[in-house]
Amino acid sequence: MKAFFQKYRHALVLLYGLIYMPWFMWLESRSNLPYHVIHVKLDDMIPFVEYFIVPYLLWFVYVAAVFVYLFFKNRREFYQYCIFLFTGMTLFLIVSTLYPNGHLLRPNTFARNNIFTFAVQILYQADTATNIFPSLHVYNSIAAHRAVANSETLAGNRLIRGGSFVLMVSIILATMFLKQHSVLDVISGILLGLVMEQLVYRTDYSAVRIGWGRKRKPEEAA
Repeated sequence: MKAFFQKYRHALVLLYGLIYMPWFMWLESRSNLPYHVIHVKLDDMIPFVEYFIVPYLLWFVYVAAVFVYLFFKNRREFYQYCIFLFTGMTLFLIVSTLYPNGHLLRPNTFARNNIFTFAVQILYQADTATNIFPSLHVYNSIAAHRAVANSETLAGNRLIRGGSFVLMVSIILATMFLKQHSVLDVISGILLGLVMEQLVYRTDYSAVRIGWGRKRKPEEAA
């Protein structure tokens, strides 16, 4: 048991769920309170397309699959992914708490009745049209793809990396074509993702580690 815990002690990051889920559920319970309506003119130009429910729902599998893969494959990359995810998710909670927001984009009726519109109806019932800024569907999709793109073990697999990119783009588009998010939510999610990409994968923190107490080598002190 001791060896098992030592090997998988990074599972402790799952405790973040004890912070995120109660906080998110509390935010959702406030959906009947006054909130700022997020809307731009471009939202009205985007048609409702129920078929995008497929990539939208694949988001749950996508984000979780990358999480599980990195958990068992590479601890360092797993921590990077968690930092990427949890930072954005925490900022989302803070913004939603201080700035209640929502949209009025969902259609009242559907032009077609099929399995896809039925799935969208279930989605609408389960998910309120509040707490949408920035879009976590967009942000976490970017986090998952950048984790795949920066993975040492997947670096040479063009099929997986290409498929990940296509899925990420499809999910981002789905948030708008399903009327789950405003274009503004999507843009904010993308911008936040780009910032975190730089902080997590493109910034060299070696100097910071030296400053936190690692003894410098003679050539470093020179």
